[in-house]
Amino acid sequence: MEALILSCGTGGGHHAAARAIQTALEAQGHRAVFMNPYDLRGPKTVELVDDVYISMAQKSPRAFGLVYRLGSLYRRLPWRSPVYYFQRKTARALERFLAQRHFDVILCTHVYPGEALTVLKHRGVALPKTVFVATDYVCTPFTEETDCDAYVIPHPDLTEEFSSYGIPAEKLHPLGIPVSPAFRRDMTRQAARQALGLDPEATYLLLSGGSMGAGVLKKSVGRLYEQWRGKARLVVICGTNDKLYRALDKRYGGDDAVQLLHSTDQMPLYLRACDLYLTKPGGLSSTEAAVAGVALAHLPPIPGCETHNARFFAQRGLSIPMDRLEEFAALAPEVIRRQTAAIPADAAQQVAALAAELAG
Repeated sequence: MEALILSCGTGGGHHAAARAIQTALEAQGHRAVFMNPYDLRGPKTVELVDDVYISMAQKSPRAFGLVYRLGSLYRRLPWRSPVYYFQRKTARALERFLAQRHFDVILCTHVYPGEALTVLKHRGVALPKTVFVATDYVCTPFTEETDCDAYVIPHPDLTEEFSSYGIPAEKLHPLGIPVSPAFRRDMTRQAARQALGLDPEATYLLLSGGSMGAGVLKKSVGRLYEQWRGKARLVVICGTNDKLYRALDKRYGGDDAVQLLHSTDQMPLYLRACDLYLTKPGGLSSTEAAVAGVALAHLPPIPGCETHNARFFAQRGLSIPMDRLEEFAALAPEVIRRQTAAIPADAAQQVAALAAELAG
């Protein structure tokens, strides 16, 4: 089977889920191509789409929340959104690409390529089977505008919500959010610490603002530093947010209690090594923590999808409340047990199997 996986870089979670699906497809003997469809229109378009999103999430989370709320209001109107019409040029570029390559199935982990495929379908372009893979614990605005053959959603409890927006129930597959198999690796905390050069006896809190280093990470580091001084060490992952890294380095550089990192390809190891993971509630990062079996607490969300992700986890006891962090050691075993029961670890493999079934 030949599969095409489409994503875009508005946050690292969409690409991470896409690559997890690619890995699963290839492990099952299929061929899979992963790409950002905006690459077909040149680097300036990629920068426009990705950088505007990332800059807003990093610098103006309130403005980001306002845009999300406007999208939530717009979806109530009886006509298509500007997001759909913005995809027309991308759809034409994608049509030219598909005319030169054969694929048996197309998967997308972001609503933008899902909209581009829908533009093509409405124009009568013949397409292989298409699969939309949701990467947040909510039906994000304009998902309902897409016209795919199947929709992978994170959990059965979200079936009613997705259906309420007009997506046929028979198209919904509650398989989970795909994550890299590296997060399922069985490794002890001590082994992970040895691999990373961390103190085997210390208590470590791991903090992350996702791939973008977004949210209130700087303020959270300050509060946790004061709260846990002398009791724990902080490992802070700043992602691509160089401004945040410089600010934290100016304040904590040389302090053994705070270790600062840019982006890292060792996230599974850091999750295994640390005692508690505090992160903004991205759908992918929260799922990675649950699959890794790590005690998780959510930092204040960027308004929008993350608000729903945090609520989903909190309502089901899958995360530790921020006002009970002092109790995390006692709460962790039950939280991890619930994570294991509620969050599928093999979502990528199930999505790959679904794609193969649809492709026939």
